[in-house]
Amino acid sequence: MPLPLTTAGCVALIESYFDHIQGSFHYENPIATDSKKNTPSKTEKIWDREPEPALFTGLMLHLGFNSQQEFEEYERKGKHRKHIIKARLRIEKEYERKLHMQAPTGAIFALKKMGWTDKSETTPYTEILPKSIVVEVVQSGPNVAANEKEVEL
Repeated sequence: MPLPLTTAGCVALIESYFDHIQGSFHYENPIATDSKKNTPSKTEKIWDREPEPALFTGLMLHLGFNSQQEFEEYERKGKHRKHIIKARLRIEKEYERKLHMQAPTGAIFALKKMGWTDKSETTPYTEILPKSIVVEVVQSGPNVAANEKEVEL
């Protein structure tokens, strides 16, 4: 089994993936000074490892799965399935966020592969209505008079 046996271990491993993709950096204070103001230059953020996008395959490999099918089977029936499902939602959230960027074509494709659709799945109102209506008249009380001669006062 690719995941740790404990819930805490599983959660820690998933969190370590999301921490890892944030990248790592350090700050440096350059020795040179701004000659005009005679003050130290600004601190620079230096990336040791660039951030990466959240990917399903990256998560699968980080958790130790050997195939997408193995991952999906564990997601359906595994001991820690609720944590796997939550990790999936975190990745889908990143793709959904990309829909609001200038060129969301790749995110749209990925979300469709995840089961999203851009077509309305609602049934038209006319298809909901019954095709025919049966009216049954139930008589109660005295018989209805056919003419005024049958009416008794």
